[in-house]
Amino acid sequence: MKFCSECAFPVTVAIPEGDNRPRYVCTNCGTIHYQNPKMVIGSIPVWEQDGELKVLLCKRAIEPRYGYWTLPAGFMENEETTGEAALRETEEEAGAQVELGKLFTLLNVAHVHQVHLFYLATLRDLDFAPGIESLDVQLFAEHEIPWDELAFPTIVTTLELFFADRARMREGEGGHGFHTRDITRRMRADDPAPEQPD
Repeated sequence: MKFCSECAFPVTVAIPEGDNRPRYVCTNCGTIHYQNPKMVIGSIPVWEQDGELKVLLCKRAIEPRYGYWTLPAGFMENEETTGEAALRETEEEAGAQVELGKLFTLLNVAHVHQVHLFYLATLRDLDFAPGIESLDVQLFAEHEIPWDELAFPTIVTTLELFFADRARMREGEGGHGFHTRDITRRMRADDPAPEQPD
């Protein structure tokens, strides 16, 4: 940030009185510009037929991580709930209609100032297609997941937890849980940065 959104005066970085961390402060009008983490919301759309479960993944048509696979997800908009954001992103990126289930993962990605939430979801039908931000959309069984081509650590973590829960369910040990994790692994040095799925 270079200029104040209230009066257009250049801002400076300072610790306001009574605060404990640097903020963008306008020395002209006194406005303190707080910056807070962004919410990235998505879903884990699944289709189960004849005992085989598959997950819907999107191949990214935008940077960062162009050409890599991801779950449908993106930044939450103002005036929508997290559930509404998950439904919207799933439709926008995968052209898919889903029945939204419970919240499955809450992932803190502090080094890029984000919190990622993923909901369980069931596809209503197989009428899906790539949106403007996707090159391709495909269903994958667990053994078909392109693990080395997944876009972000949060996607890897969410899918690992999802399939681990499924394995326990097959053993009769309950259902899907709710998982929280702190994602501290940064992307590789040769990966585009920052981590910001749209």
